[in-house]
Amino acid sequence: MTRWFTADLHLGHANIIEYSSRPFGSVDAMNRALVDRWNEIVADHDEVWMLGDFALGRIADTLPLVAELTGRKVLLTGNHDRCWPGHGRRSEGWEQRYLDAGFDEIVHGNATVSIGRHQALACHFPYRGDSQDRDRYVDSRPADRGRWLLHGHVHERWQQRGRMINVGVDAWDYRPVSEAELSRLIDSGPADRTPSQPGV
Repeated sequence: MTRWFTADLHLGHANIIEYSSRPFGSVDAMNRALVDRWNEIVADHDEVWMLGDFALGRIADTLPLVAELTGRKVLLTGNHDRCWPGHGRRSEGWEQRYLDAGFDEIVHGNATVSIGRHQALACHFPYRGDSQDRDRYVDSRPADRGRWLLHGHVHERWQQRGRMINVGVDAWDYRPVSEAELSRLIDSGPADRTPSQPGV
């Protein structure tokens, strides 16, 4: 079994194509490419940690796409997931809908994960930094106590910044990134890395 990490698919979100300079001609082309690229590398017995912001747009059309994705799927919720507790009462009832759609497990907040011989924190949000010019959702961010952090939320802003590794699709050629690759980055120590160039 291989374990993979990803974030910020934003399936069904037409505006993300312009916001994050994604190389897709339409939202349908983006949805298809993201599903295909996931399935090209993830096997049925693998596990994928989806660190938030899975689907937007017409949720009745986009949420069912989870069933097309291979592997055991764990959703660690982000601010654009309808089941994120940060939405307050509006999130009620949505967790079951995400499970019914095909997620195997839903996690809120943050979680400790093993990455090779390392322990890291996983959260949708980085310690600091944002996809916009100011840090939003500061109350939902983990405290920086010196641990490595896997996150999303910042889209194409960086692939790695210090001990923060962005696993979002915009930083990894629109594919999940493997635990082995993340372990290699952690072994190399804190660094600043820009996103890999898209190969679409």
